[in-house]
Amino acid sequence: MIEAKDLLKDIKEYVAKGSLNCYINGISYDSRKVQPGDVFVAIKGFKADGHDYILQAIANGAVAIVAERDITISDEILFIKVSDTRLALALMSRAFYGYPDEKLRLIGVTGTNGKTSVTYMVKSVLEYAGRRVGLIGTIQNMIGDRAIYAERTTPESLDLYKLLNQMVQEDIQDVVMEVSSHSLVLNRIAGCIFDVGVFTNLTEDHLDFHRTMEDYFAAKLKLFYSSNAVVTNLDDPYGREIYDIFKDHKLVTYAVENNAQITASDIKSDARGSVFNMNIDGAIKPVKINIPGYFSIYNALAAAGACHALAIEADDIAKGLGGLKGVPGRFEVLDTPTDFTVIIDYAHTPDGLENILKSVKKITQGRVIALFGCGGDRDPIKRAIMGEIAGRYADFCIITSDNPRSEEPMAIIRQIEEGIRKTRCPYVIIENRKEAIKYGLHMAEKNDVLLLAGKGHETYQILRDKTIHFDEREIVHELLEEMKR
Repeated sequence: MIEAKDLLKDIKEYVAKGSLNCYINGISYDSRKVQPGDVFVAIKGFKADGHDYILQAIANGAVAIVAERDITISDEILFIKVSDTRLALALMSRAFYGYPDEKLRLIGVTGTNGKTSVTYMVKSVLEYAGRRVGLIGTIQNMIGDRAIYAERTTPESLDLYKLLNQMVQEDIQDVVMEVSSHSLVLNRIAGCIFDVGVFTNLTEDHLDFHRTMEDYFAAKLKLFYSSNAVVTNLDDPYGREIYDIFKDHKLVTYAVENNAQITASDIKSDARGSVFNMNIDGAIKPVKINIPGYFSIYNALAAAGACHALAIEADDIAKGLGGLKGVPGRFEVLDTPTDFTVIIDYAHTPDGLENILKSVKKITQGRVIALFGCGGDRDPIKRAIMGEIAGRYADFCIITSDNPRSEEPMAIIRQIEEGIRKTRCPYVIIENRKEAIKYGLHMAEKNDVLLLAGKGHETYQILRDKTIHFDEREIVHELLEEMKR
């Protein structure tokens, strides 16, 4: 419970009608979840506008309303008008939960690809160094070793501060967090000051939301303006821009192809992982990571940069990186009783698909069979691009459905096909993803690799009218059992 005036103290401008001395029991942005004594924050979303549900919130017991426009309600209800309810929600949530971010070391990771792997790597290193670590990200949230369901990459601000407070209560010291561009634009992390902000890379994605690459990059930059130290990739052109912007800041750089504070050399990689020598400001340490792929070297260096910024010793960084067994859905090699290999990977962007295919190509003696689709209600421009990339690097492609959402699956597939037609790669179209996987398993021969790209850690498929259970690990094993009969 907190007085309304204390809840609002970080909001610079607002107009209040009613007593600010009233007590608030809780905060809600969903009118259905309002409890007696709560403040309801009306947020205009992409599908619904919270302002339309203010009366429902009051009926459920709200004693205060925060909104962006004037409304007519009882004088007994405290009304607070602000210019941005999303920002207000974040700042109010932070105050309500006692500023939990100030009691933790926060490491934020942003970029198009690699965020999940980098957060897991950082967590592994910090735990090796003896710290208690929380994780917030795409696959799951974690308090120490305990996993908690994650609805989105970066939680809504109310849920974020509630989770951070829970971590404080359970003696977590460090929190490593994936910070999506959506969350930065929508003020989900507003108020947080990060000890370290990490940049992985920037390639085309989410242009349905940001419209241009300039807008997308500007969204990413917001993390670093809220970070005490910045870690950036000098092999990425946007990473070099970050260097130029923050060169007078506390800055850690990493690269493989350019000079930087943290680099990798003598790289050797196979299906089991990679070994390399890591140079951290002149200290050279041998590193073995259990995630294959050249791009995994970059992820390891990014994680090393974050830990170096936190003054973790180079020995602990090297050993902590080696202690991570793998990341679900990231270059995940399935344990199958076959003479060919099945790999699951979350690659769902042009750059991600190119990286995984290049890496698979290097470790494959036979053919690379790429099975993939593209998500519906997302950037349509990348579909043909991904088709062309797959056709360029794979020996055979199976174009199928991903998460079509409200779009017609075959319409998405035809856009992918436009790109693959520019190559000479043979391909087949099978809309049903399970049937597509079955086809791939039947055609795979000795020494081939069947890459299932796009779903990764996901255990569901989002269709037009429903979400169904869809775990590719289960499906592969189920289909292989059928093939034995």
